[in-house]
Amino acid sequence: MRNKILSLCLFAAIGSTTVGAEEDKYLWLEDVEGAKSMEWVKQQNASSAEEIKAYEGFDNLVTNSLTILNNKERIPYAERIGDYVYNFWKDENHVRGIYRRTTMAEYKKDQPKWETVLDVDKLGAVEGVNWVYKGINCRYPSNDRCFVYLSRGGADAIEVREFDLNTLEFVNESQQPYFLKEAKSNLSWIDKDTVFVGTDFGDNSMTDSGYPKVVKLWKRGTPLSEAKTVFSGEQSSVAVSGYVLFDETKPLQLVTEASTFYTADHYVYRNGELIALPLPKDAELKGYFNQELYIELKSELKVAGHTFKQGSIVYSPVEKLIAQKPDFKLLVEPTATASISQVEFTESAVFVTWLEDVKGKLVRYTQAKDGQWKSMQAPFDANGTISVFDVVRDKFFVNYTSFLEPSSLYSFNAVTMKAEKIKGMKQQFAADKFETKQYFATSKDGTKVPYFVVMAKDLKRNGKNPTLLYGYGGFEVALRPSYSATIGKNWLEQGGVYVLANIRGGGEYGPAWHQAALKQNRHKAYEDFEAIAEDLINKNITSSQHLGIQGGSNGGLLMGAAFTRRPELYGAVVCQVPLLDMKRYNKLLAGASWMGEYGNPDIPEQWDYIKTFSPYHNLKSNTKYPKVFFTTSTRDDRVHPAHARKMVAKMEGMGIDVLYYENIEGGHAGAADNNQAAELSSMVYAYLMQQLK
Repeated sequence: MRNKILSLCLFAAIGSTTVGAEEDKYLWLEDVEGAKSMEWVKQQNASSAEEIKAYEGFDNLVTNSLTILNNKERIPYAERIGDYVYNFWKDENHVRGIYRRTTMAEYKKDQPKWETVLDVDKLGAVEGVNWVYKGINCRYPSNDRCFVYLSRGGADAIEVREFDLNTLEFVNESQQPYFLKEAKSNLSWIDKDTVFVGTDFGDNSMTDSGYPKVVKLWKRGTPLSEAKTVFSGEQSSVAVSGYVLFDETKPLQLVTEASTFYTADHYVYRNGELIALPLPKDAELKGYFNQELYIELKSELKVAGHTFKQGSIVYSPVEKLIAQKPDFKLLVEPTATASISQVEFTESAVFVTWLEDVKGKLVRYTQAKDGQWKSMQAPFDANGTISVFDVVRDKFFVNYTSFLEPSSLYSFNAVTMKAEKIKGMKQQFAADKFETKQYFATSKDGTKVPYFVVMAKDLKRNGKNPTLLYGYGGFEVALRPSYSATIGKNWLEQGGVYVLANIRGGGEYGPAWHQAALKQNRHKAYEDFEAIAEDLINKNITSSQHLGIQGGSNGGLLMGAAFTRRPELYGAVVCQVPLLDMKRYNKLLAGASWMGEYGNPDIPEQWDYIKTFSPYHNLKSNTKYPKVFFTTSTRDDRVHPAHARKMVAKMEGMGIDVLYYENIEGGHAGAADNNQAAELSSMVYAYLMQQLK
């Protein structure tokens, strides 16, 4: 069985007073590819790269990174489509990657024989375009035709082409293929000749956030302009999408309008009509199983005299929802220390991945004839991170990892509960010399905030250890223990300590942990981060002089807030693809979609609190700041590169020493291939060593 739910995680002023954008001296840097902007970028890149790459061990860092990224023994994570197992792979010979396939029997071998399906490097060379592969979506259950998503330079905007898995070629013109030019689009198969489509249809077809506002029904062989409109959403909404969910009996066609990042209206599309479903607006669809729709509650639900806790998974028959008579029942509910990380549906059971104090466990739930649920825990160590993927009927893959244990891939049988290890990464750094500890810092309001420390077993607690504290704290994203050979080789083995912060705003303890740091409570996330930094110092693991911090995207905003709030607390700051100008963030690219997280700066009473965590507006003259390293990408069409550009320009204008590097490609990920990724990550570690030793 396969459940396909479209992810909608599609994840200025001077001083502290409200002033008009025309007073921002650095607005010209918002012209992404303008000649003046790009000249500024190239000058910044050259000077920062020269300084950072002067680090004596830089070339070794790059070599380490490339060896890890191109390691042919790394696990080729795959998905089953029809009779084959498919994998996307990059190495030194396939810089942009190949999409390839093999049989399951062959896949289990140490050296499988692969058949190339699509060579992205070759395609780019033939067409003269720097294509970056962004995924594939095949028609279920026939698995004959697929949509291939291609991006220029790694941007979120994609070109969509139809691909034939039988001929291993793009569908030729004589067969009237589906095709969409570059845009932030979504396509979902209904049948071979019918799809839901959302894209840039022209005027008034995209939301303020830059995503599709209209869903249409598009028949093969007809012009896109003749596609039938199914639904048109509000201009202020985040996005509208049409998609199909499958269980083993009957597909379910749905249309969703995400009015904010955390609220949505869902409709069943049946017989040419839309039927609104009576679901809480902030509930998240988790799956379709035995003709029942499962949702996760982001707030408490009171219905028919029963109260369901926030964070619970509940379900109701679809037909009762359509009849406007929901009959909700409970599958599972969270506890004070355990939250739901993942829900997957096999042919016969529901599997829930739990986070118990940020450590994973996998539990199967089967329903008896009387409707009662029975549970059984899967036989995996509960001290690391468990991820379930590629569910096909009663089989799926499970990946297990921890900070010091390389990933192991298992084939799992949902009926027998037996796990067969089919792939395992070898150690790529001296992990036996290190240990992991979990601690809890006390935040300003008394909340206990967990964090992990990975450090040498014989670490001397003398306050002199170069320490890297990583954080995110937003959008209900949980940071979990995972193995990184790059961190191991280029940081831990270089004498560093690595720390992962599980601050509020994330999803480590479910919706309440996230909502505790929304909008006017954003400072809670920053106080949590500061509490962890201070706890590390109090434990004499490090000191401010030797403490570096890192984060990207929302984590980049965290970095900006951290060093403007408490500049004396940190010795180095790596601020990647960040949000920083919170006065204009909602006017730049996808920024409007995040107002559910941060608030609307155009509303004076909301700007009153937003400005307190807008790094661009909280820089102060005559203040000693750590020498911050900002990175971003020209092709990032999610978080505008102007955030980092303008922050750097303003800091330099105030006489503040700063470093900046903007990758010309890469999108929001920051790098388009392994070579770029190795170079950029090596610059980060070289910078940290320069600043913290």
